[in-house]
Amino acid sequence: MGGRRGRGRMIARFLLRRLLELALTLVTASFLVFGAVHLAPGRPETFLLGGRAASPEAIAAIRAQYHLDDPFFLQYLKWAGGVLTGDLGRSMQYRSPVLGLIEARLPSTLLLITMAALLVVVFGIGLGRLAAVGGPATDSAVLVGTSLALGTPSFVAAIGLLWVFSIQLGWFPTIGSGDGLPDMIYHLALPSLALALYWTGWLARVTRGAMKDQLALEHVTVARSRGLPERQVIRRHVLRNALGPVATVSGLTLSGLVISTVLVEAAFGIGGLGALLESSVQVKDFPVVQAITLLVVALFTVTNLIVDLCYPRVRLGARGDAG
Repeated sequence: MGGRRGRGRMIARFLLRRLLELALTLVTASFLVFGAVHLAPGRPETFLLGGRAASPEAIAAIRAQYHLDDPFFLQYLKWAGGVLTGDLGRSMQYRSPVLGLIEARLPSTLLLITMAALLVVVFGIGLGRLAAVGGPATDSAVLVGTSLALGTPSFVAAIGLLWVFSIQLGWFPTIGSGDGLPDMIYHLALPSLALALYWTGWLARVTRGAMKDQLALEHVTVARSRGLPERQVIRRHVLRNALGPVATVSGLTLSGLVISTVLVEAAFGIGGLGALLESSVQVKDFPVVQAITLLVVALFTVTNLIVDLCYPRVRLGARGDAG
């Protein structure tokens, strides 16, 4: 009973520490992003005027409207305070609330990332398992395939898939995200495949390595000597124990998919968050760039926290051994 309470306290301290780390990461990232956007060359009012000549009074009015003349730290504090209350500011490009812009584009991006993540997990773990337990020929084939996947950038995969399946065969649409869930899934099939290709190769390599490490351990030999079926040995003693690093990499993969959507959405003409971020960077739309970047950082850190909570024994065990 005492041991159970002690482990509960350890998990509670672990969770509290990770939540504090999450908050610190978000604050640091928000400050760095805010500073990087403001230090980038170019002036926002130039983009807002579209290259047209304007009087000093008009320029001063624009800068006053968006608080561009306030000291840097004051601008940051105003923006951060708004974020805490759910106010992400107003877009300079669209002259509308940033939150509304994100909400309108979030469904297509979330569906694209979800479809790509499913492809990565199913085929990444499946190919890695196949390479680890298959023969030398199978292992070599998977290694060659994953090498090609890792060497193909997302935008190159997008162009190739578009040319073959949309232009030549006409099986899929070339642009857009569709209307309604079935139509969106149809429109996002090729983009999700292009987005998943690189990360599938990466996860397959990690799964293969983790399973091969487990196959070399003594407990697997003992399980086989007891006459357990090979399928049961692989499932219970190899794959299950290899899930720690696989889950960690899967969390990182999700964050990588979010970042890679910018190129894929541009290639397929999908009006999601990636396309919004790209256009906002070009015109220095500070509030939109900061909000989307902060959303990506939050997703990255929250995903890592969830992975750690799913496999806390790895972290806690390491600390316990060290003590």
